[in-house]
Amino acid sequence: MPAKIAVVGSLNMDLVVRAPHMPIPGETVIGSDFRTIPGGKGANQAVAAARLGAEVTMIGRVGDDDFGRAQLRNLGELGIDTTHVIVDPEAATGIALITLDASGQNSIVLASGANMRLAREDINAAQVTIVQSDVLVLQLESPLEVVTYAIDIAHAEGVKVILNPAPARPLPEETLARLDYLIPNESETALLTGIEVTDIHSAKEAAERLREEGVGTVILTLGARGAFLVSAEESVHVPGYKVEVVDTTAAGDAFVGGLAVALAQGQNLAEAARYANAAGALAVTRLGAQPSLPTRQEVEEFMKGRS
Repeated sequence: MPAKIAVVGSLNMDLVVRAPHMPIPGETVIGSDFRTIPGGKGANQAVAAARLGAEVTMIGRVGDDDFGRAQLRNLGELGIDTTHVIVDPEAATGIALITLDASGQNSIVLASGANMRLAREDINAAQVTIVQSDVLVLQLESPLEVVTYAIDIAHAEGVKVILNPAPARPLPEETLARLDYLIPNESETALLTGIEVTDIHSAKEAAERLREEGVGTVILTLGARGAFLVSAEESVHVPGYKVEVVDTTAAGDAFVGGLAVALAQGQNLAEAARYANAAGALAVTRLGAQPSLPTRQEVEEFMKGRS
């Protein structure tokens, strides 16, 4: 049986341009290779899980516009259930303005649009789907009160909850205590804990701080260095894979989708993190958010070649 995963979150259209370097204030940089690519952390994580073989439902909002219709068409072609993606006639589909520099690093400005109009009523409409899922995946590109409401519903029904706290913002203690898995990167961890993550020692300290605040398991992503895991049973660094970086835009989303699928399929935490590392590593070797997300076969072959 495929893993059943529900994703509550954002759907954006990414407007991507390459540049030799990030512009400083007042500077005009001549860019190249402009592309319009479906994105949004919620949709990216839904696509990541679907490409890895999960049965995925997306819960969110788009505008009644060309970008929204393109998002729905794209998700549908990938087999993702969009029954609970509301077409909002009063807001535009969210967009992300993304600049990629020569090293593959990115700078992103969001205009959230319909994403910030996600409502409790939308979660209520999708409640049956949420409680029948193996895992609920969320991020923070939607209203916080709606995110916490969905977490409360899943937690009450025993559904495993994964939160990717991006973009970073302070979270209520009662919400942290209802999370089975929290997956922050270094900058998000610094905001949540006040601890700057510069090495494995500081990663361990920060992850343990979040555990003390009630989170079930913390998986701190460290880019090319992999991930640091802290749960009630273990505290371990899972190294990353060395690859040639083209675009880091959806690496974290690939990791989250990979971890959700692996956990739902019964892998232990360290195995799931290795699988997620592989998905993230493959994603950075390709341009774009959703186009970069690997299939299950690609991840398995990649891992086989590096076992």
